[in-house]
Amino acid sequence: MLIINIAGLALIALIVWWFWLYKPKEAVLTDSDIVIKVENGVYQPSRLKIAADTPMTLYFQRMDPSPCAETVQFPDLEISATLALNEKVPIAIPALAPGKYAFHCQMQMYKGELHVE
Repeated sequence: MLIINIAGLALIALIVWWFWLYKPKEAVLTDSDIVIKVENGVYQPSRLKIAADTPMTLYFQRMDPSPCAETVQFPDLEISATLALNEKVPIAIPALAPGKYAFHCQMQMYKGELHVE
């Protein structure tokens, strides 16, 4: 019985870490040739660091046929794009002030973040 309780607590700790505490590494963008893969429920890379006051083009490639992966939205920038399956879709990001800008699918299941510095 004790082993089952310990295993249950370990599983709960793993779930809390994965959904609330885990932060993937940031990809630092220095050019416009970055391709963000939309696959298996995530954007890869999902955390991007870009320079302030520099326009950038991000390319999204949707590998996941689920309907949720079909759209990417940048709500703070009022940008929304439909992603065709297995095609690179360019999204122009204007020059931004320093800060954090979220992007996600229409249901907010796929999530990412731009760090502008």
